[in-house]
Amino acid sequence: MQDVPSLIAQAREGRPRAVARLISLVEGASPQLREVMAELAPLTGGAYVVGLTGSPGVGKSTSTSALVGAYRRQGRRVGVLAVDPSSPFSGGALLGDRVRMSDHSSDPGVYIRSMATRGHLGGLAWAAPQAIRVLDAAGCDVVLVETVGVGQSEVEIAAQADTSVVLLAPGMGDGIQAAKAGILEIGDVYVVNKADRDGADATARELNHMLGLGESRAPGDWRPPIVKTVASRGEGVDEVVEALEKHRLWMTERGVLTDRRRARAAHEIEMIAVTALRERIGDLRGDRRVGALAEKVVSGALDPYRAADELVAGITER
Repeated sequence: MQDVPSLIAQAREGRPRAVARLISLVEGASPQLREVMAELAPLTGGAYVVGLTGSPGVGKSTSTSALVGAYRRQGRRVGVLAVDPSSPFSGGALLGDRVRMSDHSSDPGVYIRSMATRGHLGGLAWAAPQAIRVLDAAGCDVVLVETVGVGQSEVEIAAQADTSVVLLAPGMGDGIQAAKAGILEIGDVYVVNKADRDGADATARELNHMLGLGESRAPGDWRPPIVKTVASRGEGVDEVVEALEKHRLWMTERGVLTDRRRARAAHEIEMIAVTALRERIGDLRGDRRVGALAEKVVSGALDPYRAADELVAGITER
């Protein structure tokens, strides 16, 4: 058993091993997780959470690394959650984002963690909200959440971040893919990376046109900016940070930031409750009640919806 108060105290002092152990408790769904979250609750709320998403190959990890550098030049502590595809054998992360961000590996003001999706749709590990809370409580001013490019279900990043950054690149058919995936509905800032390639201006124009076809905006509403970057050379990264800060200020002034965080907490509560119910249902698979209800459905004495209602009623009464 871990000494949770001691771990949290060490994490707040900036000790990476303590942060790693806390996130491991989260990922492993440790019996101590409730204690961890209870201790962290009053220490959170200070970090600005930025989600980065986009199709594979647009340079998410390179862009994330460049953003880390920009924020560190401002003296801010940065946490990175790089959510990778899961190994079908071990459940561990396949990609080596920490290798790609090796420039920051020795910086005590940066904490980088790869997390496995473990098959969870949306590209985000189920433990991501709690891991974000750990980094927040550990004193990170900015938490960057880089998600695996899984296409349509990747819009889940919008439920986890204060600001969502959608990355595209020229020559990848991203305009059409963006329309299909619905990511034009979730982006607060759009970045056309690899802008030194042919077609970058055309991609930006197409994106601007597609954004213009969206819902009409009232005066004062946020208009997502489009920033062109060459992340591998650090070009345009400061402009991205500037756009992020403008969006943060706009949200703060209008109460949008509080609303988003409240919605995020509501979603997290719902997921924890659903997980608990699912575990209870799993415990009932060999239960006589389930078998009896199944027999009634097969015989036509009961429809599956009423059978499910009876099962849920039995679970919630426990």
